[in-house]
Amino acid sequence: MKRVVFNQKGGVGKSTITCNLAAIAAARGLRTLVIDLDPQGNSSHYLLGDAAPATTLADFYDQVLNFRARPRKVAEFALATPFENLWLMPSHPDLEELGAKLEARYKIYKLREALDELNDFDQIWIDTPPAFNFHTRSALIAADRCLIPFDCDTFSRKAIYNLMRNVEEIRADHNRGLAVEGIVVNQFQARSNLPRRVVAEMLAEGLPVLPHYLSASIKVRESHEASQPLIHLLPGHKLTQEYLGLFDSLA
Repeated sequence: MKRVVFNQKGGVGKSTITCNLAAIAAARGLRTLVIDLDPQGNSSHYLLGDAAPATTLADFYDQVLNFRARPRKVAEFALATPFENLWLMPSHPDLEELGAKLEARYKIYKLREALDELNDFDQIWIDTPPAFNFHTRSALIAADRCLIPFDCDTFSRKAIYNLMRNVEEIRADHNRGLAVEGIVVNQFQARSNLPRRVVAEMLAEGLPVLPHYLSASIKVRESHEASQPLIHLLPGHKLTQEYLGLFDSLA
């Protein structure tokens, strides 16, 4: 199963959600790969800390742009993390510049072709930049399911319909098997009126809001700083349990 975590808005928790759900999958014994397509590299730092990766997705895409008679296999770009069963294809700042070159040469299907060669992973989780660009389109073309993080903000809600139209366009034109698995409510504050009202309105409009909401918590920042997903840092914490409930609700 290949999942992409996608929202065109920044700051909604894409990297946090990607890494924590992937870490749960790995902790459950599933061989799991995280692909960090965001040039900011938040998922890469979350899972590797300050360690400099030996190879990155920039190396993979450089290989795509510059033909080689014997290219490296895509599995060689997956690095082991400190966590059992969890691997990472790290990001690099050069991905932003490479995206424009790859788009100009219509390499939009190369990620899907590469992932189709991978048979060693039970789950693949793809983190994306906060934009509808070459890398996010490549991820949507390569994925089976799409998760949409939502941070209970009025502006985010207004953008949801445009985002879902973009996903539907990719599905219609490039990837018939792509499905929106659901909207992940993140940074939810149950005692505040605005988040409750916004989520209730989304449900009333028939949007596919997933039933397990993720609470706002300072523990997320502590998890980032420690470079340890919550299942490893704080397995008994309320937010960790919410992530476990969310993971179990996915098909």
